[in-house]
Amino acid sequence: MPKQKTHKGLRKRIKITARGKVLRTQAGKSHLMTGTSAKKVRSKRRRVLASGRDTKLLFRELHHG
Repeated sequence: MPKQKTHKGLRKRIKITARGKVLRTQAGKSHLMTGTSAKKVRSKRRRVLASGRDTKLLFRELHHG
């Protein structure tokens, strides 16, 4: 049976920390940002931790996709 391949699209979008947590980029920052406050734009630059259930699903997709 062949090896399971890593999901390359997901690998480019998330980062795994040293302790196994998943960092993801925030949604809603690609376009239509003119009406948004500068504070919200700045805050969306940072990566945030994925929730617990999402972390489990992302790991499953990343390693067994």
